[in-house]
Amino acid sequence: MNVCTTVGCSGESKLQCPTCVKKGIVGSYFCSQECFKSSWSVHKVLHQTKGSSVSTSGNGYNPWPSYTFSGSLRPYPQTPRRSVPTSIERPDYANHKEGISLSEQSFRGTAVIKQLDDDEIDAMRVACKLAREVLEEGAKAVEGGVTTEEIDRIIHEATLERDCYPSPLNYYEFPKSCCTSVNEVICHGIPDLRPLQNGDICNLDVTVYHHGYHGDLNETLFVGEVSEKAKKLVQTTYECLQKAQSLIKPGTRYRDVGDVIQKHAQKNGFSVVRSYCGHGIHKLFHTAPNVPHYARNKAIGVMKPGHVFTIEPMINEGTWRDTLWPDDWTAVTVDGKLSAQFEQTFLVTDTGCDVLTERLTNNGQPHFMDKL
Repeated sequence: MNVCTTVGCSGESKLQCPTCVKKGIVGSYFCSQECFKSSWSVHKVLHQTKGSSVSTSGNGYNPWPSYTFSGSLRPYPQTPRRSVPTSIERPDYANHKEGISLSEQSFRGTAVIKQLDDDEIDAMRVACKLAREVLEEGAKAVEGGVTTEEIDRIIHEATLERDCYPSPLNYYEFPKSCCTSVNEVICHGIPDLRPLQNGDICNLDVTVYHHGYHGDLNETLFVGEVSEKAKKLVQTTYECLQKAQSLIKPGTRYRDVGDVIQKHAQKNGFSVVRSYCGHGIHKLFHTAPNVPHYARNKAIGVMKPGHVFTIEPMINEGTWRDTLWPDDWTAVTVDGKLSAQFEQTFLVTDTGCDVLTERLTNNGQPHFMDKL
């Protein structure tokens, strides 16, 4: 039985899009004319494909015919970039043709870590609280049959409702308002028209810019019933973040964070991605310090009160090595095996740390634990 592809509908399909049939695009099924019409604004993007390069995923879309994918995930078409009202304050890269942040560029090469004053810390608390609220809205939509494009729409609108700018949008030309990284995608997955499937794991990475400050976090969530290996990977990844958090206090070297993360990941049979790291964040989206997640790294700096930064371990089921899709954003495992990630924004206090992006319900536990 073919199921209707309209988001939120699971009725038995009786119709197929005639244009898709003509172009050889498979999987475009609808239960009624009403569902077909309601899905048209999103569905018609599929028709931009030429039909001559058919992906083995069966969605009729293959932008890179000569590229060899490491796993089973495939790209789907994307909808046009979303707009942001001019009334909302935006970072310097938002209107830059190539999405370059000139303010970040001016600090490239320096290892100086900014200590925020009380007013700046208060502004960060607000930005991070709003970022958490936005992620919660996106997490509600994560289920089988929902596209990551739809999740991006929800996150975009929730961001604007809070008088925020979605920080990823146009950052070095990133085309969407959040990152959605599914299965073997390590990070920076671009939301598209692929429906989530039962058994997927999906990371939502949300950053908002509010009155001059960025708040950043992400979580990996389960889609329906996932495998035991996926459960173990996601659980271990979250534990890696918790163990790293326990180190945060004045006097801790940033290089030490990776030691505890790698030790716990390897103990459970997993590996730690080395190409991407945690980072300082405040008025700048990414800045000093760099916080690697692997052992024996050469990170510079010691934690001091007023430092604000992310820790965001990316843990792989197989090898730690990664590769990029030709979109120059989507980082995937080279062996096609699963990857999971968790991220929080932390403030170093006089005695330890505050989790600025902490979940305020379910005792602060991440969403995947609601399903265990």
